[in-house]
Amino acid sequence: MYPTSLPPGRDTVTWEFALTGLLIGVLVGITGMGGGSLMTPILVLFLGFNPTTAIGTDILHGAIFKTVGAWRQRRLGNVGARLSGWMLLGSAPMSLAGVALATWIEDRYGDGVESVGGKVLGAALLVGAAGLFAKTFVFRDKTPRVDGIRLTRRDRVVAVAIGFFGGFVVGLTSVGSGVFFGLTLLLAFPLKSAKVVGTDIFHAAALLWVAGAGHWAAGNVDLGAVGWLLVGSIPGVLIGSQLTVKIPDRAFRGVLAGTLAVSGIKLIDVPGSTEIAIAFLAAGAGALLVLGARWLRRRGEGGTLAPAAHPRRE
Repeated sequence: MYPTSLPPGRDTVTWEFALTGLLIGVLVGITGMGGGSLMTPILVLFLGFNPTTAIGTDILHGAIFKTVGAWRQRRLGNVGARLSGWMLLGSAPMSLAGVALATWIEDRYGDGVESVGGKVLGAALLVGAAGLFAKTFVFRDKTPRVDGIRLTRRDRVVAVAIGFFGGFVVGLTSVGSGVFFGLTLLLAFPLKSAKVVGTDIFHAAALLWVAGAGHWAAGNVDLGAVGWLLVGSIPGVLIGSQLTVKIPDRAFRGVLAGTLAVSGIKLIDVPGSTEIAIAFLAAGAGALLVLGARWLRRRGEGGTLAPAAHPRRE
């Protein structure tokens, strides 16, 4: 028996959950971003969950599959464990504060929680999209990127502050474990993208266990859906971590920013948002088909994947 978070007429989870998990897992494995930012809107918009249950389900699911991704990133030498630890010092307690507020909103507004939660989530997605777009196309950072850094006192203070604000957003909306932390790591520390992805996933795995436990205790988790999502997301994050042939970085981040923006517009219920979402998804699907065909053609002409890099440890 599954909870009433499932849409009317659906009394069981199906292959749609596993496919959704696979797509999100690959995305997170490649970029470290897009987990909660896309999974929660998919659960709300396409699979019929109310926002509070979607957030709790997404967070507990993310805790499990990102632990697998964190293990793989650590083996590849892409994790700044000390930096992750300082962020967790601020993010863990604040994520519980976010969970408490999300539960209070549900108790306070009752039947209106879907509207309130959806608008809060939509606003968070729009902020994330604006930040990602600005980072990608406007404030292009020319700071030399390195594999690791020696943390100064200033770095530790910044890391705790990032965790403090980001943890609250994650507990409240499930958005931020990739988008917020990934963006702030890029802005605040001169790390190469692989190190940012690995550090972000490692920190997110620990943080989401804390927030996920809070949501589970509050009754905001659909365990059946979590299980089916994991069927797709665990192999997906392992595949994504290994991919070396992928969309160019700027183009990929631009597509992700657009996806976040469309999801936010839809959740806030801007007039015409349904048509905007359909048009964007159609364009995105077409672009992926073209890129996939080009990749297969290159493979047919004898292209090979680059060998895996030697592991590096912090």
